[in-house]
Amino acid sequence: MSTVERPVNWCPSGDASRPESVVLGVRSGERGEVVYLADPVPAAEVLGGIPEGIAPNRVLRFASHCVSDCANRVGDACGLIERIRAVPAKAETGAVPRCHLRPHCKWWNQVGVEGCHRCPAVVTLNPHDDELNVLVADPATTLDELESWIAAAE
Repeated sequence: MSTVERPVNWCPSGDASRPESVVLGVRSGERGEVVYLADPVPAAEVLGGIPEGIAPNRVLRFASHCVSDCANRVGDACGLIERIRAVPAKAETGAVPRCHLRPHCKWWNQVGVEGCHRCPAVVTLNPHDDELNVLVADPATTLDELESWIAAAE
């Protein structure tokens, strides 16, 4: 009996401390959107260069393996990208950014180009005074709860 190895999906909102973690991009501009790196850089190579007192995910976005015990996992799907998709997009969608992660990206494989359009605006360090971002980031938030909050805020 042969075992078939499943390809590894990568999470574009990954954990910098995981051994395989890479820098996906750098936060830039007023809105802190991600500017993607052309090639992956191992997170371990850059974490030591971030000044003490600054959270690495405040300035960088990391990618790491999508793991089965992730709090955002819903069966085989990523619940985080589904909650992100529930929030109305702020900008018009144009060309998707270049991204070295795409062929192995969980969001790309799950929702296609819409995940790529939403990805640059995703923050992995949410300010606690931004209730919408806190709700989206919380794995316990259901899509119904999120949609109700959005409707009440309009």
